[in-house]
Amino acid sequence: MSIFYVIIGLLLLVLGGEFLVRSSIGLSFKLNISKMVIGMTVVSFATSAPELLVSLQAALDGSPAIAINNVIGSNIANIGLVLGITAIIGPIAVGSDFYKLNWPVMMLFSVVLYYFLWNDNVLTQIEGIMLLVGLAVFLFVLIRSARKEEVSVEEVDDALASIGYGKIVVWLLIGGVALYFGSELLVDGAKDIANNMGVSEGVISITMIAIGTSVPELAASVIAAMKGEKAISLGNLIGSNIFNIASVLGITALIKEIPVTEAQILSRDIFWMLGFSAVLLLLVFIPKKFVLSRFKGVFLFLGYALFLYLVF
Repeated sequence: MSIFYVIIGLLLLVLGGEFLVRSSIGLSFKLNISKMVIGMTVVSFATSAPELLVSLQAALDGSPAIAINNVIGSNIANIGLVLGITAIIGPIAVGSDFYKLNWPVMMLFSVVLYYFLWNDNVLTQIEGIMLLVGLAVFLFVLIRSARKEEVSVEEVDDALASIGYGKIVVWLLIGGVALYFGSELLVDGAKDIANNMGVSEGVISITMIAIGTSVPELAASVIAAMKGEKAISLGNLIGSNIFNIASVLGITALIKEIPVTEAQILSRDIFWMLGFSAVLLLLVFIPKKFVLSRFKGVFLFLGYALFLYLVF
């Protein structure tokens, strides 16, 4: 029954996330927000909603390990699983904005998160505010640089500009309800599975829940790569990792402080996230610069498989 809860929970999160993204874009067009800003901010916030609801639900339910490892595991899966498989299907070209802005900011947020947790074994409300302020500064710099250099951003569906307010409200309601019940079922199911398997909640959240919340990105990336279209933008994936740390944990800590209740979060799990982030920079420059080749994709995927093996 617990597996059933997890599967239904994940399906509801995917459904709720999709409706929230579409309604958010539609509302943004109504408010005359530029397409570039929608792609860089609104879409990023909306696609982080499933992780946010899961972390918030877990923190409120007294399962802080799920709240933290949901984000850590999702960031690891984005690089090792999603990026690895996509690069195996077809090499990914890497732009200069990767090492000039996106990667340094992702690494900075990752190290800051480690310090906040290591310092006193809790992510406090003040630290949550600092993460959100840091995200606001990053978005300001990102939008300014994009306007100057005419950087291409995530595609936004123009058809959503013509939808009415009634449909937007209905989509928002569907999205909100699906995300709420999806997160409840997923957290409850994950806690039961952890008890039945005799493993910690942190282990289940960094593997099963993290892979589940990364499935939409993986599916979209694989479909794009198989069609021969430009595969996922590396910038969007790095952006997702930044949003996971800054907005998901920032907002969750703001509402309820998140204590570190499982030792392996600081002794093992967060170092895997830092390691995958650091290795990504090396892979972009060595041996062939600015290309994530199939070989590099295999390396990332095998690294992720090793991570799953060692966690269990």
